[in-house]
Amino acid sequence: MPRTEAAAQRLALAVVAGPDDWGPEYVKRSPYVSEPGSWPVLDTSCEWEAGTLPRSVLYSVTAYSEIPASGGKGPLRVAATVTVHGAESDADWEMAETLEEALRCPDQQLREGERITGLMSLGTPYGTGGNNTTTDSLIERGSYLNDAFKGPQFYSWFQTRTAQVTVAAVVKGAPGYTEAETNAAQVRAAVIMQDRLKKQLGAQS
Repeated sequence: MPRTEAAAQRLALAVVAGPDDWGPEYVKRSPYVSEPGSWPVLDTSCEWEAGTLPRSVLYSVTAYSEIPASGGKGPLRVAATVTVHGAESDADWEMAETLEEALRCPDQQLREGERITGLMSLGTPYGTGGNNTTTDSLIERGSYLNDAFKGPQFYSWFQTRTAQVTVAAVVKGAPGYTEAETNAAQVRAAVIMQDRLKKQLGAQS
């Protein structure tokens, strides 16, 4: 397991899903990856804001991809996050906090002009609910509202934990796309990251 920031960074960058992992139509957004040390925090008003990277985290990165708007369809935006903790218990605590956030704030302000509503979450530890591949997993679903779109779109966050590493794939729907299409892209990216992570951890053991 990674014990230093440098080792954690190599692992995270080797695992995080890029546009090709979501599907052939996806491209990099600008900026493509998050700033080093960035860590979003859900405040008491249920608004996301910039926070400080927890001491338990060795490294965390988010990669942003999208299908640009075309042919009457809106821009379909997705993101993948890999977080490497110093200890397995800290990664477990991150999973618990993520579940708690949806319970505490079923309606959340992502940024100006973007929010999610009716958020529901479900945790699935290994050996339950068909989870036979990761130590723990959770899924959040709700409606995505964007001032640039007409009507609500699908929103889905899928996160898994293997040992001290969490990986997440998030989809913010757009006009012209079905929930089945966005779910397929999310599952594809998540499975690719899980497979990469297991290979990386195996190579380091």
